[in-house]
Amino acid sequence: MGKRLRKARSMCCCVSPRSSYLTPHSIFSWYEEDVWTEIAKFLDGRSLVMLAVTCKWFNRIMMEDSVWKYACLRDLQVPDPGKVAFKWSKLYATAFDGSHAYMFRQQEKHIDWMRIGAFLFDSHAALLTENLIAPLRIPKEGATENMLQLKGCCLLNNIRTGIWIADLQLVRCPVCDLDTCDGTMQTLDARHIELFLNEGYHDGSWDYDTLGSHDIKKQAEGASGGIFDVEHLKDQSTSDIFDLKSWVGKRNDWQPKAMITLHAVAVNTNLQDNEGLQVKYHAMRAGKDGEVVSIRISQQLL
Repeated sequence: MGKRLRKARSMCCCVSPRSSYLTPHSIFSWYEEDVWTEIAKFLDGRSLVMLAVTCKWFNRIMMEDSVWKYACLRDLQVPDPGKVAFKWSKLYATAFDGSHAYMFRQQEKHIDWMRIGAFLFDSHAALLTENLIAPLRIPKEGATENMLQLKGCCLLNNIRTGIWIADLQLVRCPVCDLDTCDGTMQTLDARHIELFLNEGYHDGSWDYDTLGSHDIKKQAEGASGGIFDVEHLKDQSTSDIFDLKSWVGKRNDWQPKAMITLHAVAVNTNLQDNEGLQVKYHAMRAGKDGEVVSIRISQQLL
């Protein structure tokens, strides 16, 4: 007698006792939230936002402040500065949404810009200088204008500590108030990461004050400027800025170059034949007698 053939079973999808009541929330809650928080460490800001809008569960996880703090410090390549006044998601946005200072003011005078990076102020004192030859000497406190004329540098106190972002701006020379100049001006523009989130900045009550200026009345080989945290002026990482051969362009390279370390930033642009430079130093305070929240060193040909 022949064997009876078994009735073939058709293939079908797996049936789970949970399938009748599955929701996006219940699906992802099978996994530990810590796992998704760990995955978020490998995503950039745009990817985090895209994942956050998929469902409420992901929105809650991806919008955790700790997730954005990690992303911000990772992408800016700086250590934790401690307490901040705004959510890290907002700080990330102002750092990476393409915003720069001339988007909010003097747009008609702006030509181009490039992001240099981020650095830290641990102390409340900054050294501003047009000289990048070591060793730099910290000037004694006194009249800023005199120090600029004599040494080409000045000491600026009451700096807001924390993360600072540095850009190199190219703007039209009328910003410098020189009617005879129709060229361009290079500006090293550094700001505290929280600046664009403050109402005082947007309503115009915080503005730049001129600290002083210095004229170099002879051929200038390059337009240089640096901002240093005084407390870390002698650090090994800061000394990399003074190794000019490692980052300054060759003699016939006219493109701007920049160097940033953990506690300092500097720029240099080689110049063609000229009759000298005018260097101006500006600072913005958070209200009258407030902390310094932005610094500019601008240079134009005489």
